Amino acid sequence: MARYAVEHIWEGKKEYFLIRDHQSWQMVLLPSKYLTHLIRANRSPNTVGRRAKSIRFYLEYLNETELELSQVAEQEFQEQYEHYVGFLHWLKAGNHLNDKKEKLPSNKTCNAYLKDVFRFFCFLELEADMERLKVLYYDSFTTHDSIGVKRKLRFRSFNGYLKEEERNVRPAEHNEILELLKQCTNCRDQLLIMLLAETGYRIGEILGVDYTRDIDYERHTIRVFFRDDNENDARAKNAEERRGRVSDDTFEFLLYYIGEYWDILQKQEYLFINIKGDTIGKPLRVDSVYDMFERMEKKTGIKITPHMLRRYYANTRWEADWPLEMISQALGHKHLDT
Repeated sequence: MARYAVEHIWEGKKEYFLIRDHQSWQMVLLPSKYLTHLIRANRSPNTVGRRAKSIRFYLEYLNETELELSQVAEQEFQEQYEHYVGFLHWLKAGNHLNDKKEKLPSNKTCNAYLKDVFRFFCFLELEADMERLKVLYYDSFTTHDSIGVKRKLRFRSFNGYLKEEERNVRPAEHNEILELLKQCTNCRDQLLIMLLAETGYRIGEILGVDYTRDIDYERHTIRVFFRDDNENDARAKNAEERRGRVSDDTFEFLLYYIGEYWDILQKQEYLFINIKGDTIGKPLRVDSVYDMFERMEKKTGIKITPHMLRRYYANTRWEADWPLEMISQALGHKHLDT
């Protein structure tokens, strides 16, 4: 049985995370302080939840290896290096899983967990005066920036990550999208698929759209920007505001959808809502969208995800000779390399 658990605490609409030791029933102070820091820094609940899970796994590993956080920080380079390589292989073997029947994590997922742990240690270095990890920085030098301020630059050295599998997420195809639209049982799901394909927005971005403020009904554009107070925890990933134009036909369908569900929509501001059941009128959540796509896959045999629709958008713009910089900007990427 796992010793540590991630717990959630709500203060109004704000969700906080903590890690509890089930042997002592005490909150584990430093990890919980770090998670609170992330929430106060406006990191998304999904991001903080993932880091909480990564740190919980690492605490289980420390428990098995009979080490404390401070002891790891004090280790010499080679000992630290072997410790973290051991953590990666511990994850890869599925030792962190409660149910051994669960699918083993990919190398990329294991690496992501370790990177979250490294971020936690960087916080400890700054906030808890813990010794910095030698596997992250093995040398440093002092330089001056353009206005003469001294800066210390450090070399990153850890190279023990697992070799990651090549990402193989194909874009959705036009005929697949048409088939899904035909098989939808309501116009809300149809509109969601159409907008994801025509804007390239992330699912968290599209679910945060406020139809009273974010839609330009004259120019047929929809904007997204960072918010941290959405009732359904939907968030734009980056703080920069973006606008996307949709086709006239799709915009006409958007108006039809609003008219069809106006009795429900007028009671709140979110464009996409639950249209039946106990949660009718509540903003649609990400897990409900993925459930919808899973139902469509069982019905049609076609596997489509929101990210595949995002890649469809990117491919169609590339084929239409859009400059790469424009596609990157439309997708909301911070870096052109992405």
